[in-house]
Amino acid sequence: GCSVTQGVYRGSVKDFQGFDANQDAEALYNAMKGFGSDKEAILDLITSRSNKQRVEICQAYKALYGKDLIADLKYELTGKFERLIVSLMRPPAYGDAKEIKDAISGVGTDEKCLIEILASRTNQEIHDLVAAYKDAYERDLEADIVGDTSGHFKKMLVVLLQGAREEDDVVSEDLVEQDAKDLLEAGELKWGTDEAQFIYILGRRSRQHLRLVFDEYMKIAGKPIERSIRGELSGDFEKLMLAVVKCIRSTAEYFAERLYKAMKGLGTRDNTLIRIMVSRSEIDMLDIREVFRTKYEKSLYNMIKEDTSGEYKKALLKLCGGDDDAAGEFFPEAAQVAYRMWELSAVKVELRGTVQPAGDFNDDGDAQVLRKAMKGLGTDEGAIIEVLTKRSNAQRQQILKAYKAHYGRDLMADLKSELSGSLAKLILGLMLTPAQYDAKQLRKAVEGAGTDESVLIEIMATRNNQEIKAINEAYQEAYHKSLEDDLSSDTSGHFKRILVSLALVRAVLRGFSSPCHGAMLWH
Repeated sequence: GCSVTQGVYRGSVKDFQGFDANQDAEALYNAMKGFGSDKEAILDLITSRSNKQRVEICQAYKALYGKDLIADLKYELTGKFERLIVSLMRPPAYGDAKEIKDAISGVGTDEKCLIEILASRTNQEIHDLVAAYKDAYERDLEADIVGDTSGHFKKMLVVLLQGAREEDDVVSEDLVEQDAKDLLEAGELKWGTDEAQFIYILGRRSRQHLRLVFDEYMKIAGKPIERSIRGELSGDFEKLMLAVVKCIRSTAEYFAERLYKAMKGLGTRDNTLIRIMVSRSEIDMLDIREVFRTKYEKSLYNMIKEDTSGEYKKALLKLCGGDDDAAGEFFPEAAQVAYRMWELSAVKVELRGTVQPAGDFNDDGDAQVLRKAMKGLGTDEGAIIEVLTKRSNAQRQQILKAYKAHYGRDLMADLKSELSGSLAKLILGLMLTPAQYDAKQLRKAVEGAGTDESVLIEIMATRNNQEIKAINEAYQEAYHKSLEDDLSSDTSGHFKRILVSLALVRAVLRGFSSPCHGAMLWH
């Protein structure tokens, strides 16, 4: 199952040139002979051969030494490293079969593993998996899954196990509209939910067709299909259907997200990490890396590097195949965040925003347009939007002063009384300085019952020192309280300690050296 986009191979592991199965079998035998084993030699060799070549090495090893290479590797290696290396030795279908067997045998079922494999594989990969499972365990995969799952979750898994997704690229517009309508009527427009419709359409239609169905659904429902699935379905069935939708939209994005979740936070879900790195290394690892870098602003290579250790780490990095993070090649990981913040606050930073200062700016002229838009009966919201969204924040501050000077009135107060709802929030937000706006958001997050931690995290973790200094001042001026005190009294534990230290504007880059450190704006 190689991934070929217009003839381009998108895996990170390629066939080894000048491959000799007997020579490799001998090298592995020598690496495991005697006392202890040469783990470095084992990982170097195995991670630089394709799966097809590894299978040939297993056969050569058996012919040369009358021994099972996988059994010897299991005996010589331990822990996560052993699991990774042994996984690499199995053909993809047998790897999937082993993962599913592990997921359903023993106490409890690993539903996430079942979902990941069955939602992401092609028809051919599913057929190969079913055959490999039969061959390896002399059991029927469908019967085992039926015996281990229940309800709509079970029904959808059985549909996916058929590997009967339509592959016709010719799309009928009428059928696209019909399917979108049927999904809407089966969920949002129905008392209760007709799960069978979701199962039939999402389980059988071609990928190309479903992408168009999702676009059509967005048009007629006014919301993405994912949001309806979250509202209408529940439990493992909901998770499975969301995974199917994600894989239809982009398999690479689905795996990038799975990898990120496997490593973020405390502890690493190593089984997931191993399974994905092994199974996608010869299919679409380059696409996964690309999506990962864009989506999480960090390379997959660097995240693996920070999150794992020893030979296990080295082997995973070889499967990753490279680092998409230019900065990562020159700076230690600990300085990554600091480097990014320095980049944002360097003197000659190139702005990449969507709002530019107006070239022919006239603050008094703008003040007059705004006054006219709000005077008399009714309000010309269009004129207000046109002016304020096409001026930079600094220019909007000048308009506030010009309005006061020309009419002796407070523009903020006038806007507040003339506008309402979300538009009022948006326009008034645009009129505050960035520091005043952040201060207001932080205040709202800590006052009243409960704390909106996500707002605190978003603002305090992404602003640079200069910005945090300005927020502190704006907060003090607006609320006559210190931001540090409010954060301190409204949060607790390690969360409180890190927020307070961020608010204290610590010089994160103290001691950070760079050829161009003179251009920094840290105070």
